[in-house]
Amino acid sequence: MRVLVVEDDPLVADVVATGLHNAGFAVDQVRSAESAETALVTEHFDLIVLDLGLPGRDGLQFLASLRRGAGESARVPVLVLTARDGLDDRVEGLERGADDYLVKPFELRELVARVRVLIRRTGSSAAGGLGFLGLVLDEASRVLRAAGRSIELTPREWSILEYLMLHAETVVRKDKLLQAISGWDDSIAPNAVEVYVSRLRAKIEGSGVAVRTVRGVGYRLERAAFV
Repeated sequence: MRVLVVEDDPLVADVVATGLHNAGFAVDQVRSAESAETALVTEHFDLIVLDLGLPGRDGLQFLASLRRGAGESARVPVLVLTARDGLDDRVEGLERGADDYLVKPFELRELVARVRVLIRRTGSSAAGGLGFLGLVLDEASRVLRAAGRSIELTPREWSILEYLMLHAETVVRKDKLLQAISGWDDSIAPNAVEVYVSRLRAKIEGSGVAVRTVRGVGYRLERAAFV
């Protein structure tokens, strides 16, 4: 999962980015609303962490403009970070299109938890984690549970399976999958996705779930076809 942090305070931005990165997210940072808009034109993000006190156009103006737009970026979940703790400020942020609101100072664990909840609202849920058919990504233990087995995944494998689960039974383009697991500072070759998917297939074999290649497009997580 890939997160865009829009925060002009470099210390806060680095703390947030490091915390999310350590939790398994791919993270990119920008310092202004204008830079955020440029990033959203060319890149795919699963969530935006947005500070309201930005230079130039503030976060509320950016948020309102984002929600008025077209395309998938207009629907990206937004978690607002702000020092403005008044009720009217929180209500205005939600009315402008924020999905959640966290007042500074905040606990990093709570931020990470809220980010996960917002991203997973679009996916299927299972007790203890994200699930699809017989597979469950157990967030507490950071292992994949399948047919009574506990399967260790690397961080990249986890991110790919998580993204495929959130978009289960739909075709995920290879470039979108690559963007979802890597930030601007990561150097991942496009064919690396094929390697990670191959490893995932080996690990989930026999679980009743398969990662199908849609030639020339990408991948789809679906029920395995048994012969």
